[in-house]
Amino acid sequence: MTTAMGAALRRIQLGNALSAFGNGFTVPYLFIYVSQVRNLGATTAGVVLATFAVAALLVLPFVGRTIDRRGPLPIAVAGTVSAAIGSMGLGLADTQSLVIAAAAALGAGIAVIQPALATMIVWCSTTTTRSRSFAMQFFLNNLGLGVGGLLGGQIVDTSDPSSFVRLFAIESAMFLVLGATVATVRLPKAPRVEDAIPADGSAKSGWRTLLSDRAMVQLLVLGFVMFFACYGQFESGLAAYAVEVTEISPSTLGIALAANTAAIVLTQFVVLRLVERRRRSRVVALVGLIWTVAWIAAGVSGLISGSHAVAATLLISTFSLFGIGESMLSPTMAPLVADLAPARLVGQYNSAFALVKQLALAAGPAAGGMMAGAGLYAPYIVLLVLCSLGISVLALRLGRRLTPAQDNPLRAAEERRAGAVAAGAEAAVTADDAGRRMPVGV
Repeated sequence: MTTAMGAALRRIQLGNALSAFGNGFTVPYLFIYVSQVRNLGATTAGVVLATFAVAALLVLPFVGRTIDRRGPLPIAVAGTVSAAIGSMGLGLADTQSLVIAAAAALGAGIAVIQPALATMIVWCSTTTTRSRSFAMQFFLNNLGLGVGGLLGGQIVDTSDPSSFVRLFAIESAMFLVLGATVATVRLPKAPRVEDAIPADGSAKSGWRTLLSDRAMVQLLVLGFVMFFACYGQFESGLAAYAVEVTEISPSTLGIALAANTAAIVLTQFVVLRLVERRRRSRVVALVGLIWTVAWIAAGVSGLISGSHAVAATLLISTFSLFGIGESMLSPTMAPLVADLAPARLVGQYNSAFALVKQLALAAGPAAGGMMAGAGLYAPYIVLLVLCSLGISVLALRLGRRLTPAQDNPLRAAEERRAGAVAAGAEAAVTADDAGRRMPVGV
């Protein structure tokens, strides 16, 4: 990595961390804010949360081509402006229509920012440094969310709407800081339109190329199952199961969520050293097994009626195991998407993966919420155990389609260097032998 690439990457990571910090101020309190503080009801609050997903699903199919055509930097800046307007709008809105409109602007902005930043990180890293770059992004995201949520809890007052205005103002300001920081980045690689889009200039050809890439299609299926089985359950089925079946208190549930963040923050770079030299497909397969254990622990916590402390400990362990799995995925999945993508379609591939993530994050809470509402807790745990085992199976199948450089870029690079050194040594010996055999005076 060059000095310019490193400087650009540091700016991107700093801005990303600050925006996550601002986001942490509002995310835990959005439902309460809409339903209780603004007195718009639980239904409207549910519509607002759904609007985030809908807005993302509407814009993501078009974001990738725009990134590849115009470059990620202006798209990221536009996303931060939209997110800032939406965030401030949420803080000021007091009617149902205004709250939903602001949520749409915020959701669309965040959806645009994600693949644009991912593409910028790809441009500012190499195949051998990419895993560490994405691990750092994930670490800073979670650290920012955790610290922001902690500080936001000290500011918020449900009896005082102005305290929420301050929260959303801080979030809006942090998005603008991200936009200003990204705008000052000097990318080491200038986007070239003729090299960034397919030869026929159609958006369909980009999607056609992606959908004909069997490895990428398998990765998208794997990503959907992964986000459905973990991230999509935190605030719906798993939370309901914890309260209704394990019978833990909301405060203990907060401790469990904090344990998830702590597991990520404390283990991220330890895990990175353990996984970055191993095959990515096998790392993901191991995550599936870890999450299988996590869901089994959650299931057992609901069967223990005599010891509340043991049940609570098992559930907290569930969230912690999810965090360890997430820290293993951060240096694995996003870099793999980038390494599968043709140079002209990096934005398209990143947007497709973000789209699948949003679909899973919409389907996961819907499925978990319906099963929890119907009291189908045993089938719910069985479903998620099967999904986690499915992650392992899908990952191992994906590994058969990956090249050595895609599955383990560090080891492949080391083998290339070793081969080059060996070839150079052999050439030197051959030249030396030829010189010794050459007649004197020639």
